[in-house]
Amino acid sequence: MPILDSVPFSQACENNKLPILEVLNRHLTDAQTLLEIGGGTGQHAVFFARHFPGLIWQSSDAPSNVEILNLRLASAKITNLPLAISLDVNQEKWNCACCDAVFSANCLHIISESSVVNFFKGTGNLVNEGGILLVYGPFKYRGEFTTESNARFDVWLKTRDHLSGIRDFEWVNELAEDAGYSLIEDNAMPANNQLLAWTKTERAVR
Repeated sequence: MPILDSVPFSQACENNKLPILEVLNRHLTDAQTLLEIGGGTGQHAVFFARHFPGLIWQSSDAPSNVEILNLRLASAKITNLPLAISLDVNQEKWNCACCDAVFSANCLHIISESSVVNFFKGTGNLVNEGGILLVYGPFKYRGEFTTESNARFDVWLKTRDHLSGIRDFEWVNELAEDAGYSLIEDNAMPANNQLLAWTKTERAVR
């Protein structure tokens, strides 16, 4: 059986990769190193690494998912796409080097609120000054869902795991600011998602 037959496939990744690429093209032209948090199926990593050959795209995921993620990455055989590393955002020290950019898709509504806090603390200590943080996913604004379908999705998330759920943009942005970031873009994306972009304006977490 071909290796990729045993690797999970996400249709959502296929649907959103081109709109995401359009935003990444504006922000990653000068970046040399990027950490992806929550690599998932690896489809994003393979697609974007091919589009940015001068950028080292270091994917990562929770320890339980890294082995299967690396099946796709290894089979792609892309020079600027090393094997993914294990990363638990709740660890005090992350096992990766500083980088010019961080990208994460569909992660913040899956992990717990305390993990979201640690996500921003960790990236705040990792991203070089002048670097970029790019986060894709659904958000609420002023406590309100942007669509009825997102409200239903939030109920489904909480039924599956009561610690998960669609996060408030204002809270997330406050965490980013505390980590030394400044919001530069809030892009509306397909399927009721957003792609938020922050630039790192301070060297360390306040």
